[in-house]
Amino acid sequence: MPRFVFITGGVVSSLGKGLASAALGALLQARGYKVRLRKLDPYLNVDPGTMSPTQHGEVFVTDDGAETDLDLGHYERFTGVDAKQSDNVTTGRIYSDVLARERRGDYLGATIQVIPHVTDAIKTFVTSNLDDEDFVLVEIGGTVGDIESLPFLETIRQLGNELGPRKTCFLHVTLLPYIHVAGELKTKPTQHSVKELQSVGIQPDILLCRSSEDIPNDLKRKISRFCNVREEAVISALDANSIYDVPLVYHREGLDMEICRHFDLPLNEPDLSVWQNIVHRMGNPEGEVNIAVVGKYTSLLDSYKSLAEALVHGGLDNNVTVRLNWVDSETFEGDNADMSALKQADGIMVPGGFGKRGSEGKIKAIQFARENQLPFFGICFGMQMAVVEAARNLAGMSDASSSEFGQIDNPVVGLMTEWTSGNAQVTRDAESDLGGTMRLGAYDCVLGEGTRVRDLYGVKNISERHRHRYEVNVSWRNILEEKGLIFSGLSPDGELPEIVERPDHPFFIGVQFHPELKSRPFQPHPLFSGFIKAARDRSRLV
Repeated sequence: MPRFVFITGGVVSSLGKGLASAALGALLQARGYKVRLRKLDPYLNVDPGTMSPTQHGEVFVTDDGAETDLDLGHYERFTGVDAKQSDNVTTGRIYSDVLARERRGDYLGATIQVIPHVTDAIKTFVTSNLDDEDFVLVEIGGTVGDIESLPFLETIRQLGNELGPRKTCFLHVTLLPYIHVAGELKTKPTQHSVKELQSVGIQPDILLCRSSEDIPNDLKRKISRFCNVREEAVISALDANSIYDVPLVYHREGLDMEICRHFDLPLNEPDLSVWQNIVHRMGNPEGEVNIAVVGKYTSLLDSYKSLAEALVHGGLDNNVTVRLNWVDSETFEGDNADMSALKQADGIMVPGGFGKRGSEGKIKAIQFARENQLPFFGICFGMQMAVVEAARNLAGMSDASSSEFGQIDNPVVGLMTEWTSGNAQVTRDAESDLGGTMRLGAYDCVLGEGTRVRDLYGVKNISERHRHRYEVNVSWRNILEEKGLIFSGLSPDGELPEIVERPDHPFFIGVQFHPELKSRPFQPHPLFSGFIKAARDRSRLV
C-alpha cells in the first residue's frame, strides 16, 4: 500500500494547490520515490470536456483518452509520469456511477446515501488502479468550507482513520495576506481555514502558507499554536520568479523534509540537478524571441496553459526567453484589418479552438505568415485553417471552408465519422453528444521521408494526443501538394492527415494533434524546439 498525501486548500481559490502537488511530486522523485498524482474535482460536470475554456481553462488529454483538469498538465510536466483516466474524477462522475449501480440493483434496494455509498465510491477511485507507487498525492479541488467539496473531505477523513497516520498525511495550502496599510502579514485567514478543516474532522499535519513576504519565525510560532501544527511543519511558500523555481523554493523551506519526517523516512538530500539546470538556463538566456499567439480564448490564458509552457520549453532548448503576445484572432477580421501585431513577431502560433468565431482572423494570420516567410506553427484547428488558407489563396477554391461552420460546397475540413481506437472502430455523426465523443487520446502517425517533421522527431513512427471532431479531407491531398502544402504525416492507414508543412518556407508546420500536452521542461517537444529555433534565427536576421 502506498503512502497517501491529501492536499487541500483554504481561504481563497487559485492558491496553487496543483502546482504545489506537482512540485512535491518532483521533490519526492528526486529522493528516489515513485509517485502518482490525482485530482478530485468538486463540480457536477461529468467530464471537463464539455466545459468552456474561458471558465475552466484548458482540457488536458491523457494517452488513454481522458479529458481532465488542467492541473494534470502540471503533474505531467513536473514529474514526467503520464496521467491516466483513473487520475481525475468529478463529483458528477462519482454520482453518475453510483446512480448507474443503483439502477442495476447493485445495492440490493438499499437507500442510497452520501455516506457510505458516495464516499465508498470516492475511496475506490483514490485507492484503485495503482501499481508499485511509493506515494500517491491526491489534490482536492475547491476551497475548504465550500459545500461542493464536503463528500471528498469526508472521504479522506475516513481514509485517514482506516489507513492510519503512517500511511496518510494531510497537507493544507493556505494564505497569509500582506496588508500594506498595516505593513504586516495576517494569520487570521489561515486560522479560520484550519478551523474549517478541523470542523469536518481533519487535522492538517503540514501547512503550506502562500505569501508575498517572508514569514517571520514568531508568526510561524503563532500559527503553530493556534492551528495545532508543529512549528517546523509550518512551511513558507513565497511567490517564485517562475513555476519551475517552485521545487527548489519548497525544498529550501523544508516541505519534502517534513513529508519524509512525517512518514519516518530517511532525510538524505535529494538530487535536484535537473531543476537547478532548468532554473539556471531560464536565468541566463542568450537572447529572446517574440511569438504572436493568435487565438480566440485570450481573455483567459489558462485556456492555453500547456501551449504556453511548451513554448517556454522550446525557449529553454534554444537558450532564449520566449515573449508571448496574445492576440484575439477577431482583430484581423474585416477588409482593413490592422496586422501590426504580427509585424513585430518572430513567429506566429495558431492554437486549437472550436467554432466559427475568429476563424477568418486565424486564416488571415496564417496567410501573413506564409507570404512574409514568418515561422508558423498551427495546432489542431490551426492546422485545419492552414489547409483552408492554402485551398482558398493558392488552389483557387475561394469557397473552401470547414463543415464545422455549416453546409458548404468545398469542405476541405469535415466531420470525422469513424476512426480506429485500439482494436475497435469508433463511429459518430453530427447528432452525437458533445462530451467524450471526440477522437481522444494517443494515436500513431507515420512521418514521410525527407520531411522537416521527420528530421525534427528523428524517427518514422510517432504517437501524439488528439482532441477533435473534424479532420482535413485527404481527398484534397494531391491538389494542395501541387501548391506546396505537403501532407508529411498520416495515420498508419493513410486515411487521416496528421501533419502538413511547406518545404519552401523557413518553418511552416500544422499538426492535427496537440504536441504541447507531451512537452516537459526537462524534455522539450521537438516541434516546439524547432519552431523556437526558427523564430530565433529569424530574430537574428532582422
